Amino acid sequence: MTEGKAAPKQEAYEDIPGTYVFDAKRSRQGYHLNMFCMSMMSDANRRAFKADEAKYLDQFPMTPDQKKAVLERNWDKMLELGGNIYYTSKLAATDGLTFQNIAAIMTGSTQEDYAKMMLAGGRKPTGNRSKSEWKNKKNG
Repeated sequence: MTEGKAAPKQEAYEDIPGTYVFDAKRSRQGYHLNMFCMSMMSDANRRAFKADEAKYLDQFPMTPDQKKAVLERNWDKMLELGGNIYYTSKLAATDGLTFQNIAAIMTGSTQEDYAKMMLAGGRKPTGNRSKSEWKNKKNG
């Protein structure tokens, strides 16, 4: 930490496990990633991307980690690195995936199991409320 500068304040919502809130910080961080995703709205751009994904991504000044997340279709990582779910869904649609498909992938389940879980009321909140709660249980 630099002298005279306070550590950046952590928002309370950053303590929720598996949650990446698209706030102003993530918006700035993911600007180029999201602009890439929005480019997938054009058929010509989708075709160019599918022809050579890495080359197409070079048009956007994303970080190496952002490019890697796109190429690997690591949906959670894209959100962590500033992707907005509504923008990243454009990439998912390019791959023929729906929101439900990517939600299932992100939760480590099949689309069918994810749909059943959601129809049954979703995940149970027990153990999913805070990262600090997990840390305290591990150290306790």
